[in-house]
Amino acid sequence: MPFGGNDWHALTQEPPLEPDLPICDPHHHLWDFRAARIPYQRYLLHELAADITSGHNVRSTVFVEARSMYRADGPEEMRPVGEVEFVQGLAAASANGLYGPGRAAATIIGHANLNLGDQVEPVLEALQAASPNRFRGIRHSVTWDAEVTSTAAHNMPGQLGTDNFRAGARLLAKMGLSLEGWLFFRQLPELADFAKAVPDLTIILNHVGGLLREGVYANRDDEVLPIWRSGVAAVAACPNVVIKLGGMGMPANGFDWHTRAQPIGSEELAESLAPFMNYCIEQFGPERSMFESNFPVDKVSFSYNVMYNAFKRLSKDYSATERAAMFHDTAARVYKIDV
Repeated sequence: MPFGGNDWHALTQEPPLEPDLPICDPHHHLWDFRAARIPYQRYLLHELAADITSGHNVRSTVFVEARSMYRADGPEEMRPVGEVEFVQGLAAASANGLYGPGRAAATIIGHANLNLGDQVEPVLEALQAASPNRFRGIRHSVTWDAEVTSTAAHNMPGQLGTDNFRAGARLLAKMGLSLEGWLFFRQLPELADFAKAVPDLTIILNHVGGLLREGVYANRDDEVLPIWRSGVAAVAACPNVVIKLGGMGMPANGFDWHTRAQPIGSEELAESLAPFMNYCIEQFGPERSMFESNFPVDKVSFSYNVMYNAFKRLSKDYSATERAAMFHDTAARVYKIDV
């Protein structure tokens, strides 16, 4: 891939804005030997540390499952435990300060198949045992759209409404764990119904609600955006859901940033992101909103430094307390981070 690499990012240089503002990055991945279609086939502690020490005051991060480093054998449902074991080791290495002052993977989000219903309990217990001090919850992606190819591990429609999935979710809530909500924008009403059915479960809606504006959804904003706005509002009405403001560097969001010879700068990026993110903040409130990097996935479109500069630019009219919430405090509270 010609773009998205560090040499490409270096073509757009900016000083970090407000470099002392505390940040918790609540969403990134770590992997090695990724599929060839991913431009970043290696993103481990060295690569993450280089990004989070690029000028902003990133005090902590949250690792979110990426189907990486699963166990090679044993029961299928237990194989995701290998990922948490792997990241726990990287987090321990970060905690000694050798890779900078920020604490990488201060919280770890793993994966367990909630379609197992009550039978998912041994998996959750194994995940907790693999990381007794950092494991806080799981992501079970339910992305589904009849017109779009989904890479979800459990690729089927309607999972959020099944008895088994909801039984597994209630067990999550009982154990004090959270669920990452990763789905597509047409599924947002399903998430609202699910959130009402499991009111004691903390749900974190990923990537501004799974907007799709490429492929079959390209040039259909008049149709797509009202559906997305309505879905975001429905989910925001559920007090047990918080939202992540990010993930818009993914090409599925319909921007051309990843194809440019010159990487986008933070002023243009902030202007492009603002209508979507401000709408989410309006619906959820800053106390239930948090800026995320989604790196290295979003790294195909902009650098870490430019991204956080853009977040700072688009949030400049919010109060100091509101900005503190969106950059750090909401994530620290939701993920129980004390750094």
